[in-house]
Amino acid sequence: MDPVTGYRAWPKAELHLHLEGSVEPETMQELDPGLSVEAVRAMYRFHGFQGFIQAYKSVVERLRTPQDYARITRALLRRLAAETVQYAEITLSAGVVLWKGQEFAPVYTAVRQAAAEFSIEVHWILDAVRHFGVEHAMRIAELAAERVNDGVVAFGIGGDEERGPAAWFGEVYRFAKGGGLGLTAHAGETVGPESVWAALEIGAERIGHGIRAVEDPALLRHLRDRRIPLEVCITSNVATGAVESLDAHPVRRLYDAGVPITLNTDDPAIFATTLSGEYELAARQFGFSEAELRGIAQNAFRYGFR
Repeated sequence: MDPVTGYRAWPKAELHLHLEGSVEPETMQELDPGLSVEAVRAMYRFHGFQGFIQAYKSVVERLRTPQDYARITRALLRRLAAETVQYAEITLSAGVVLWKGQEFAPVYTAVRQAAAEFSIEVHWILDAVRHFGVEHAMRIAELAAERVNDGVVAFGIGGDEERGPAAWFGEVYRFAKGGGLGLTAHAGETVGPESVWAALEIGAERIGHGIRAVEDPALLRHLRDRRIPLEVCITSNVATGAVESLDAHPVRRLYDAGVPITLNTDDPAIFATTLSGEYELAARQFGFSEAELRGIAQNAFRYGFR
């Protein structure tokens, strides 16, 4: 099967996709005409997780108005439409919006209206920066709960796992669940399986990344038996150094252990990937069959929070 005409044509859903990480160099230049496209590409060439954080920061600092957020939303949705993505849960870094001193409501209205211009079913996950602490996270959970009938389907925590352990956020997650929100959490990306256990303990229903679960057979059994999905992002994990090499990525071992997985791009512009590319990579590098990949594609629809 030709991966370009094959995987791209499949109906697909994506569950782990950061709006701010989707900004292509050409769109960045529109946001900041003082930058050349090559300068942006150079900005997106980095080493390790902290280098990625700096690249991400360079994007969000240039999102100055609600109109900027609407622009990048339209650009993302055009690319998703070309990829035959039918359903997307897009993570919006509400915590970063507040960190920049911006008002959240106009930003959310802008992205919501921009997404409504497309036929793709789009829902939003509001993300708190975990190492900013509990009070910060609660404020984001409140913003999410206020919009639970206006496109927001879930609350999650991202950022530095080590500096913001999941155990801090039990009360926040209870509040979010009581507000009708789905619960996800980045975990087991740069910290070991104990981070995944901690996220599950506070109520996470899906795990962003979760690849370090492979180190704990009891955790693998728990994820398998409880049907708790991992939002796997292969290219991202290699680019950030979460795995030492592509060959070392545990996606095949996770799947073979019976853990439900989905494939995702995470920050597609920064990592120079597409959802079709992630499927092609899984087939080429890890030997996933077409039948297995079709099952993984169905998982993304099955485990959506809508």
